[in-house]
Amino acid sequence: MALAIRWELGGDWGGYNSTDEETHHALARWSADCAEHVLSYFETEHPDDDRPRRAIEATRGWTRGEVTVGEAVELSRATHAAAREANTEVARQAARAAGHAIATAHVDGHAMGGANYAITAVVADGGSGDAEFEWQREQLPEGLQSVVRGE
Repeated sequence: MALAIRWELGGDWGGYNSTDEETHHALARWSADCAEHVLSYFETEHPDDDRPRRAIEATRGWTRGEVTVGEAVELSRATHAAAREANTEVARQAARAAGHAIATAHVDGHAMGGANYAITAVVADGGSGDAEFEWQREQLPEGLQSVVRGE
């Protein structure tokens, strides 16, 4: 299934990791929210695999200074491994959303992957990508609206 690319960094953004720390953290929290919104798709099929959930929790921990970038990279790799091991497309896409959310600690642009893979998970489950996109837009903090473009 092709990735639904609805979000990208734009506006005042000048390139990967060019955001200030506050914006970088806000992007990570938003991406974690997007990934968590579809996490049940993965957990329903793989209830004993907590890698995506740990990645989402660690994303928020990173924004509080509780997780290092190195730890975030390792969690991202583990979560993407969970995606590759997933039995269905919907579970795979949901895990990828979590993997990109935590990877935002390393590169701010990965936040878009968290959001875009969440939309792709919804579509893979037969849901409305447009409805998920609108939910994500509603979650987008006001300060990020000059950094993130969506269509």
